[in-house]
Amino acid sequence: MREHSQLELERKLLRRFDSAAVQQVLRELRQQGLQSDARFAEQYVYSRRNKGYGPLRIRAELLERGVAEERIAACLDAVEEDWYATMLGVAERKFGSHSPADRKEMAKRGRFLSSRGFPSWMINEYLFG
Repeated sequence: MREHSQLELERKLLRRFDSAAVQQVLRELRQQGLQSDARFAEQYVYSRRNKGYGPLRIRAELLERGVAEERIAACLDAVEEDWYATMLGVAERKFGSHSPADRKEMAKRGRFLSSRGFPSWMINEYLFG
């Protein structure tokens, strides 16, 4: 399965160039080590994590881009990150350090963290301690 970086390059190049030329260029880039799907996936995980996204969202985005599940799992596992600590940092930046005042506020926080891609067990731990 071709992964995102190759697929994305191919899509962009096919808008302007014929298929045979695009395939030849992609082949040469891979042979020269200038195009690496593994490097793309690894960099994508770090970039999205640093922007406050959780592992579920990152996994879904990489799957949308055609990255193989095995590569995604390896990249997410390679991140020496405490995802719970990341989620707490995201929540504190968004909502401050105070506890939610009521159920409505808890639901708002839960929806936000869920949309960021953090698992429900982490969100429940944060909300209900």
